Amino acid sequence: ATAQEPTKIRFTLDWKISGPHAFYYWAKQKGYFAAEGLDVTIDQGEGSAATVTRVMSGAYDAGFGDINAIVQTAAAKPGEQPAMVYLVYNRAPYVIIAKADGPVKSLKDLEGRIVSAPAGSATLRLLPALGAKAGFDASKVNILNAAPNLIEQMLVQGQADAIAQFSVTSWLNFVAMKRDPAKDFRWFFYGDLGLDLYSNGVMVSQKLLKEKPAAVRGLVKAINRAVMDVAADPDAAIALVTGLEPLINADIEKQRLVYTIKELMISPETAKLGLGDLDDARLAAAIATVADAYGLDKRPDVRAVFVRDFLPPAAERDIAAAKGK
Repeated sequence: ATAQEPTKIRFTLDWKISGPHAFYYWAKQKGYFAAEGLDVTIDQGEGSAATVTRVMSGAYDAGFGDINAIVQTAAAKPGEQPAMVYLVYNRAPYVIIAKADGPVKSLKDLEGRIVSAPAGSATLRLLPALGAKAGFDASKVNILNAAPNLIEQMLVQGQADAIAQFSVTSWLNFVAMKRDPAKDFRWFFYGDLGLDLYSNGVMVSQKLLKEKPAAVRGLVKAINRAVMDVAADPDAAIALVTGLEPLINADIEKQRLVYTIKELMISPETAKLGLGDLDDARLAAAIATVADAYGLDKRPDVRAVFVRDFLPPAAERDIAAAKGK
């Protein structure tokens, strides 16, 4: 009997390859996808909100991207939205950053000024929600889209008054630019300003979810296995990533990976539920926040956004224990 052909899955990242993407490349290079009967192709991304669009278009079967963009899509086009099946960033990294000596001393100061961000940025997508909570008019902010690798330079060079980014992205990019992230910049974290939101995770298309649930289960199992390995040995993970992309700075990307695990993935909630899962009440509140901020006609229910059916047992998703190995 001939072996069954592996299921092909086209997987999109949220961004250009960096340390935190080691999870997905590790699963591929170490044969974890293959062990689950999967042939996964990984492409770089254009923003964590853009992942939703890429998966909905049919160009990709799965990807790593923003849960809040799923909420918006589930309200606008119910039944077409991708479903998140494994939450990676339990704490949201959304932040507005301004120079410490610049004109933006509060978020109200953003009105009439220039904020730069990539076009597909989830942080930018959520700016109106932040405005509603933090007391400024996001419609009065001048948005300047730029390539992902230029955002921090736009701020430092004065071409933008502030930037909308992921904290982990900018913090380490500033370090690479020989800047002091803590002293040279002001950080306005969405989570500190009333937006207690979830962020990025692994999402799959409705087609894959319905037609090949075994493939979804295998995808989640392989990625979770890789996440635990990478948390246990970030040096090996960065060596693998730099082997694939020699131009990246291994030291910076290791710091970025370690920062991501510590600040975005390990939390009291993941200690209780395990990485990958979430609290339904917290997600329902986040859905309400996003719906109110965007004036959505309906509030999708939790299961329209997040499906936990494919998660491995919680004991296999203890990232704090894996990191401590």
